[in-house]
Amino acid sequence: MHITRNRPDSRQGPAEHFTGTVWLDEIAAPDAPSRLRMFSVHFAPGGHTAWHRHPHGQVLHVTEGEGFVQREGGPVEPIRAGDTVWIEPGESHWHGAGPRTFMTHLAVVEAAEDGTTVDWGDLVDACTYPN
Repeated sequence: MHITRNRPDSRQGPAEHFTGTVWLDEIAAPDAPSRLRMFSVHFAPGGHTAWHRHPHGQVLHVTEGEGFVQREGGPVEPIRAGDTVWIEPGESHWHGAGPRTFMTHLAVVEAAEDGTTVDWGDLVDACTYPN
């Protein structure tokens, strides 16, 4: 067993992968052979990811606020505190806060054998949020 008491500093999501203000807090990145990675991601209103995909999929669990998620070719779906989203391996998608609210979610992924956890795509064009 290993208890982590000191965490890395919060870091701002880089502009090439995020629109608006987004902060990332690493929660878990155990040593090999584990490939688990977990982050708490804090989105300011209007903040969201670029299009991206994960080699082994992703679990999002919304801990506070409200936001949206969309898979490529699908509708923009609302998500709120308590919701859990499973994103299939290789499924292109984006997620983030709504235009008027903050949103925080836990993001859990499994790294590929080469250590890759995400393949980033283009920034999302202007979001059209459902009413």
